[in-house]
Amino acid sequence: MHPNNHVQLLDTTLRDGEQTRNVSFATSEKVSIAEALLGALRVDRIEVASASVSEGEREAVTRIADWAATEGHLDRVEVLGFVDERKSADWIESAGARVLNLLTKGSERHCRTQLRKTLDQHLADIRRTVSYALDRNLRVNAYLEDWSNGYRDSPDYVFRLVEGLQGTGLARVMLPDTLGVMTPEDVQRALADMIARFPEQPFDFHPHNDYGLATANSMAAVRAGVRAIHCTVNCLGERAGNVSLAEVAVVLRDKMGMTLSIDESKIVTLSRMVESFSGKRVAENAPVIGADVFTQTSGVHADGDRKGALYQTLLSPERFDRKRTYALGKMSGKASLKKNLEELGIRLAPEDEAEVLKRIVKLGDTKATITADDLPFIIADVLESKDYKHISLLSCSVTSGLDLESTVSIRVDVDGEIHKASGSGNGGFDAFIDAVKKVLPAHVGLPDLIDYELHIPTGGSTAALTEVLITWRDDGRTFRTRGVNANQVFAGIEATLRMLNMRLHQIAEARTASPARAANRQGARTST
Repeated sequence: MHPNNHVQLLDTTLRDGEQTRNVSFATSEKVSIAEALLGALRVDRIEVASASVSEGEREAVTRIADWAATEGHLDRVEVLGFVDERKSADWIESAGARVLNLLTKGSERHCRTQLRKTLDQHLADIRRTVSYALDRNLRVNAYLEDWSNGYRDSPDYVFRLVEGLQGTGLARVMLPDTLGVMTPEDVQRALADMIARFPEQPFDFHPHNDYGLATANSMAAVRAGVRAIHCTVNCLGERAGNVSLAEVAVVLRDKMGMTLSIDESKIVTLSRMVESFSGKRVAENAPVIGADVFTQTSGVHADGDRKGALYQTLLSPERFDRKRTYALGKMSGKASLKKNLEELGIRLAPEDEAEVLKRIVKLGDTKATITADDLPFIIADVLESKDYKHISLLSCSVTSGLDLESTVSIRVDVDGEIHKASGSGNGGFDAFIDAVKKVLPAHVGLPDLIDYELHIPTGGSTAALTEVLITWRDDGRTFRTRGVNANQVFAGIEATLRMLNMRLHQIAEARTASPARAANRQGARTST
């Protein structure tokens, strides 16, 4: 292990990350990301643009440089430039930046085919560009583009190029796996060789993720002795992208014992910002930053955590200012529910808890997961439920269309008898009411509907559970019933079925009570 265990992170989200297809940050977005990267996350260096691309780029670099100078971060702001003697250096200087990352050809094939020059000619051009930039008081680093293929196919070219750069005043030589073709074994062998040949030259490693090996390759680079890794937020970058800042940060700390400058509690905040500005969504199971990575779905896992944190690791959500959650759905068990109830500060009787769990599992068959925000709706619905089963919905089909009446077909059980009916109306709920009237006994009328409230949980989404509260009026008495379902129409239907069960139960009780009262009256006359 290298005696210095501190690894620098250079974030190139604003330069290489912007080469992601269909990603182009507005000037204000670039400035916001740069300020967050340096000020909040505290990465060591950022690469913010390519020189001479556009006036919008110049404005962004100028604003970033102005802010960085005020905050004492200007030497940490870097701009990609080209072997063009004065053009890139002048552009960078005019924008107020002080560091030029010079793009040179790191493979003989690139030099010969793209530039149509020999290595000696290319080196002469590089020296003129570096000399001019240094005269303008810029610091200069050099990329060896396509270095990975160059080292494999023409190692003598690479060695001669790096030898030719010695003594020019370059600060760092940056070695890209431009096409993401290396394996960890390739990286460790090649970088160990480069470091052994040029022990006084600081090297950076710039990995791409085409084979999904960028994180492993970064570990191999550090193992070989490199102490600066380039990365992007959310893996942005050409093709499969660059190495993820979040992933490389945690593996270097946790798996290799390296020290980093960053405040990892800000990683997720940066990820959300970049996700919003780039329009590129993060996978829900992306390590560290994904929405689901600190959520346990299995009831067995929740039980193990309750009894002894059996399914928790060093990769804890608290490190990233996040919380561990326990998903509610068809895979849930008692422990998953208890974890969520504890978080909400709710205690239920065992029988109520069992009913809530039964409802969660049933809902899980139609909705992948139920969030903690959904839980109060479910609890309230269960606690209000009665064992009245006079009418139950066996099947229901709702059809709606733009500028067309909605239609409903239902199959219901009314006191043990199966009925079918259809209805139409102004929307699915109205069509259901039309249909259900046709299956009710003649003596059962519907109360007046006074109010219809629809709620979703705070922080809910379009897939959230919905709660419908319907206020009814019957013979001057006002009462409410509740329905909870992922489908808004069916939440209203469930609230209506609850009302009908209450109504049918009252009618049945009244009928039972009438013969009893008659018998009591007859008994009174006999005794008289």
